[in-house]
Amino acid sequence: MGFGVFIHRTDSIYDDVPSERYQFPKQYLTRVQQCEGDWIVYLEPSKVRNTKGYFAVAKVQEVIPDPRQADMHLAVIEPGTYLDFGDPVPFRYEQQIVEQGLLNDLGRISGRAQAAVRPLSPTDFARIVELGLGKDHDILPRVGQLSETGGFKEDQLPFEFPTARERINQLTNRAVRDRNFRKTVLRAYCERCAITGLRLINGGGRAEVEAAHIRPVEHDGPDIISNGIALSGTAHWMFDRGLVGLSDDLSVLVSRQTNDPDAVKSMINASGKLLVPERAAEQPRAEFVSWHRENCFKH
Repeated sequence: MGFGVFIHRTDSIYDDVPSERYQFPKQYLTRVQQCEGDWIVYLEPSKVRNTKGYFAVAKVQEVIPDPRQADMHLAVIEPGTYLDFGDPVPFRYEQQIVEQGLLNDLGRISGRAQAAVRPLSPTDFARIVELGLGKDHDILPRVGQLSETGGFKEDQLPFEFPTARERINQLTNRAVRDRNFRKTVLRAYCERCAITGLRLINGGGRAEVEAAHIRPVEHDGPDIISNGIALSGTAHWMFDRGLVGLSDDLSVLVSRQTNDPDAVKSMINASGKLLVPERAAEQPRAEFVSWHRENCFKH
């Protein structure tokens, strides 16, 4: 077992669904097998316009021959492990290469950077995940106040960089996953409610919109952008309770069980459809939309 980097682009010729599977030719089989049972990081190459860099992490459950295409194989992703980074990590961060294992003895980028699948050192894995998960600014202690008022003061301990295995424990933490899901969904939707079209920012600069799962986590819904939409509090409440839903073409449906359908319809943006991100990969997937309509929406 070992960590790895899988290069993926949305316009790939391969049959990839990053949260479910990664298709690759036989030439990479040995490298991918080395990642079996361990975690990998997805990288969108720098050649892609507006590249996201290192954009997600997932655990490889198993490696199997592709039953639909000869000479191709699949890295099957363990359900519930895929996680988009709340803060995608650029290939170069603060003028340094994040993936230090790509540097040769002269400190230059080696030919390994061209490989679509490559091993990743535990140190590089921990560094990328550290940057990708972002910081918990809202739970950090306030600093500077005690010393200024003559309060207690302790010598600051040196910062210890989390190990790769410590970071893995965070990847399955519900609070961490929820925070990253919110970041990725709100960024994709430009902090705008997809039903009402409103983009409201409070006095503290925080978006008054929430990240809603289309297929809920408790019903095996994954923490991926295509299973999320940005909704205002009221729209989120109605969506979760099935008072509004979505058709296959993403038109907003209003339940007959709504006690004031005219008021609800007046909240929907003028197009009558969900306002979705430009990137096709970030738009709601049909399977999640139909699941919500069949299992949550009150017809």
